[in-house]
Amino acid sequence: MKKPIPKNQNWMDEFSSYVGADEEEIKNEADSEENFAELFEASQKQQEIREGEVVDGTVVSVGTENITVDIGYKCEGLVPIHEFRDQAGVTQVQVGDVVSVYLDRMETENGFLMLSKDKAEIIRAWDEISQACEKDQLVEGTVVAKVKGGLSVDIGVKAFLPGSQIDTKPIKNLDKFLGKKLKFKIIKFNKKRGNIVLSRRAVVSQEREMQRAETLANIQEGMIVTGTVKNITEYGAFVDLGGMDGLLHITDMSWGRIKHPSELFGVGDEIKVKILKYDKDKERVSLGLKQVSPNPWDEAEYKYPVGVKVKGKIVSIKDYGAFVEIEDGIEGLIHVSEMSWTERVKHPSKVVNVGDEVECKVLEVDTKGKRISLGLKQLMANPWDELDIKYPVGTIVEEGTVKSVTDFGVFVDVGMGIDGLVHISDIAWTKKFAHPSEKFKKGDKVRSVVLSIDKSNEKFSLGIKQLERDPWENIKSRYRQGQAIEGAVTKLTDFGAFVEIEEGVEGLIYVSEIADHRIEKPSDILKAGETVRAEILSIEPKERRIGLSIKQLSRSEERANYETYVGERSKKTSMGDLLGDKLKGIFKKED
Repeated sequence: MKKPIPKNQNWMDEFSSYVGADEEEIKNEADSEENFAELFEASQKQQEIREGEVVDGTVVSVGTENITVDIGYKCEGLVPIHEFRDQAGVTQVQVGDVVSVYLDRMETENGFLMLSKDKAEIIRAWDEISQACEKDQLVEGTVVAKVKGGLSVDIGVKAFLPGSQIDTKPIKNLDKFLGKKLKFKIIKFNKKRGNIVLSRRAVVSQEREMQRAETLANIQEGMIVTGTVKNITEYGAFVDLGGMDGLLHITDMSWGRIKHPSELFGVGDEIKVKILKYDKDKERVSLGLKQVSPNPWDEAEYKYPVGVKVKGKIVSIKDYGAFVEIEDGIEGLIHVSEMSWTERVKHPSKVVNVGDEVECKVLEVDTKGKRISLGLKQLMANPWDELDIKYPVGTIVEEGTVKSVTDFGVFVDVGMGIDGLVHISDIAWTKKFAHPSEKFKKGDKVRSVVLSIDKSNEKFSLGIKQLERDPWENIKSRYRQGQAIEGAVTKLTDFGAFVEIEEGVEGLIYVSEIADHRIEKPSDILKAGETVRAEILSIEPKERRIGLSIKQLSRSEERANYETYVGERSKKTSMGDLLGDKLKGIFKKED
């Protein structure tokens, strides 16, 4: 039996004293020596482990409540299993995994070290945050909750993000940041108090400045770029092009009609726009959205030729007509006069309403002026085309209904939806009316005759007086100049008196023709309704005038009486009779 090697001597020093030892024994002794060295180093390491430190360990077992971890100490440690579970409750660790843990307590009653994975992560996070703060580096974290005055952010530990530091502009809705992973700058750090304040505003400002410089370097008029709607106003929208904003005016948003930009998009929407104008000195950019797509008016003349039927929606109503959207960007106008063949439409709202779908006909296209004239009535039969067939000129309309009374005449409905006009001058041959309402009212039944039809101007003229004989017709065959007439005074004026010599025919006696002596007013001598006799001075059928004179009649009658008297005396006496009578008178005087 071989002599054992002394424990306190190096086996190499004693090698010569152990002659005859075989190689296997020598090897075993060497292994034992190496194991002893490792155990010694481990014991030294164990002595260096202290409470409150973060160490690495190996998972040796996974239990129901704890994870057992070997950190190289004389005893193993326990970590609560919940610290290894994810949000779904699944344990995210396996035997053999190397994990960092915090030594909470060196020993417990059960002989295990109390370890914590969560605390280890917190301590390491604080160290990393401290380094980032010293080096002015950005940190990354996830927004986890809304708190008073701002947001709570998880950057390994909980940090506070004030509302004023979220963005370069005020943010009303903080909910949209929840759950988002973002980069921040540390603006306040106190490890002892556990106080960390973050700023995203500084990060955003820095990023925007970089984007702005890049955008300004590359931007050119005519380019089509993608931007984000940043703000919406009544007159347009501001679009973020990357570090700088451009103005998209409401007139450049659509070829069609819009009342407010919010009809097309909302804040945060990404849109493609065209650079219309870029002022380098003022760094202002004007944008266009409609210019990204072709102008629909370029093809309007070919798509909508005159005479074609189109369908559209009423989008606006004015006093003079209604605007119809035929397609996005193209509107046509239905003038109020093109809505009905027969009715006099006072306002378009009597026929159509906003939102109505209508079919109409293209009447005129002006691509330069961006105007299309449309008609509704052109899709219906035109009653004016049949009017002259049913009512040719000279036709007597036995019964019509007065639709309206105006200053210049009355409109009479003769059927077919067309009203004929009886002008005030065609109501009576002789009687003068101050207003047609003196003779007619709405709803009266009247008899008339067709005078004329003007289809192009849609005028239909009727007459009532033409149903009777014109009393002035052949007036000279019934009266002559110098003839004495008798009539009633119908009206007295300052310049004379009107006398009716037959129904429908009046003559005028000027004030100077009433008496031989001067009078101031006809009413000084004559009275309305009084019957007078006068002589006809003149007859003018075209002007419908007859001049009368009481004074002249008196003179004419006196002359006639004198001539009659002289004539009668010349028949009864001779010259001898006259001489004898004269002699008798002389002799009688002498006696």
